[in-house]
Amino acid sequence: MALVVSLSLPCAAPTSSALPLRAEADTSSSLQPLAWPSPRRGGRRALGVGGSGLALAAAQVGSGRHGERWRVGVSSFSFLPAFFTGRKEKDSDKAERLKEELLAAIRPLDRGAEAKVEDKERVEKIVQQLEEVSPVKEPLKSDLLNGKWELLYTTSQSILQPGRPKFLRPFGVIYQAINADTLRAQNMETWPYFNQVTANLVPLNSRRVAVRFDYFKIFSLIPIKAPGSGKGELEITYLDEELRVSRGDKGNLFILKMADPTYRVPL
Repeated sequence: MALVVSLSLPCAAPTSSALPLRAEADTSSSLQPLAWPSPRRGGRRALGVGGSGLALAAAQVGSGRHGERWRVGVSSFSFLPAFFTGRKEKDSDKAERLKEELLAAIRPLDRGAEAKVEDKERVEKIVQQLEEVSPVKEPLKSDLLNGKWELLYTTSQSILQPGRPKFLRPFGVIYQAINADTLRAQNMETWPYFNQVTANLVPLNSRRVAVRFDYFKIFSLIPIKAPGSGKGELEITYLDEELRVSRGDKGNLFILKMADPTYRVPL
């Protein structure tokens, strides 16, 4: 993945590659509720349909923290949307429903590398609705922001490298860590290159920060001082204990899930 100085806070070198998050269609009847990992509480929390006309279900395959895959099935239920019943949908219920839809939409897109125009439009539409019901209005003041987040989807071409052969794209898990109390951020690639970049954050308001990169690390060993041009901005537009949505000053979208809320970025 390419190291860039935009809002994405990428951490990858141009020669790296990535393991896609894929979904396999499953028509079996042994379906279990689709769940977001909830590391702050431990275990997984099942996702409800929140009044929508569609229920998503998944059967877990494999084991291990990074070895999980999901086979997603679809079944219909006769739930009526809230506007048919004359009652207003609560923001919390709406957020859970939209998170379900978002997870289902991005699952087969290889972190965005396989997204077509219509896929991007669908994801953007869901995200805009989700941003309206964010439970945290001032994310830079929230402890929920702190920790290591796994990148699920982005529109950043410098990260996805869609023009490269698949074997030259990032194929390990990509993380971004933020500590709001120390105003530090870090992007981390995993297998095979383990590149990193760290940065200082300068708050511009309670949701947006300026990003000033300080050091890159090649193979997590060789430190290289970042050039003066290594900077960008990042805005957190949705935040809860499981999911974060951010937008960059180049117009890129980033969707991440919490991986480790205890992680601390090196000072």
